[in-house]
Amino acid sequence: MEIQNVGIIGAGQMGNGIAHVFALAGFDVLLTDINQDSLDAAQTRIHKNMARQVKGEKIDQAAMDAALARISTTLVLADLGKTDLVIEAATERETIKAAIFEDLLPHLLPHTILTSNTSSISITRLASRTDRPEKFMGFHFMNPVPIMQLVELIRGIATDEPTYKALVNVVEKLGKTAASAEDFPAFIVNRILMPMINEAVYTLYEGVGSVKSIDESLKLGANHPMGPLELADFIGLDTCLAIMNVLHEGLGDTKYRPCPLLTKYVEAGWLGRKSKRGFYDYRGEIPVPTR
Repeated sequence: MEIQNVGIIGAGQMGNGIAHVFALAGFDVLLTDINQDSLDAAQTRIHKNMARQVKGEKIDQAAMDAALARISTTLVLADLGKTDLVIEAATERETIKAAIFEDLLPHLLPHTILTSNTSSISITRLASRTDRPEKFMGFHFMNPVPIMQLVELIRGIATDEPTYKALVNVVEKLGKTAASAEDFPAFIVNRILMPMINEAVYTLYEGVGSVKSIDESLKLGANHPMGPLELADFIGLDTCLAIMNVLHEGLGDTKYRPCPLLTKYVEAGWLGRKSKRGFYDYRGEIPVPTR
């Protein structure tokens, strides 16, 4: 099936990044959110990020102008029913995602493929609550979407081959690389990454090292571009905790138990960069460790 029109649900950090790369690749994009402020902020962010690409000579001004013209927005979820491909990029809570698909189902075209950008939730379970589990997949982009090369493709137990091949083709058109993952908790990237971050939080919790020493150790000792606690702040501590809970509950292994300190930070509302405080305090000019 030829996919040309793409609907994206959620105009946050992931949603606006997905809209950005699809528009640049020549797809018509319809972006929706529950409030106009979020849609306006997304358009501003997309414009700013594309302008940065023009300045860095990654794209030219004509490509930017054409891409921006392909992006439209709506507050009405049902409007996405006319698209060929829907990408849900809402909050990482299964009840919210399931409710969104339930509201959208009556408005879909027969051929529309449904996908979720979930980083950890069961694709099979989400698909089973729709009228087209064979046309449902996990479509997991990495953050920041315009920069990161990988897209995880996750088939549910009912996903058919034409749907999978259609999404492989889409990833190729985006100029990214697809990695196929089985539908098990957190898939590939977060199955490996999140326990590492969680272990870094345990290392802090147990007093083995400070925020600064833990991050410097991994950056200089393992050649990581970002320390694990700095990365956790970038991802969002609430997202890290949600994924660890999915791993712990889904696999039943104590090695995936979320660190109590991670839970405590989330309870405090210290979620990282987006709330200005996490393992670092971002309210000044330079981030300062909070422990």
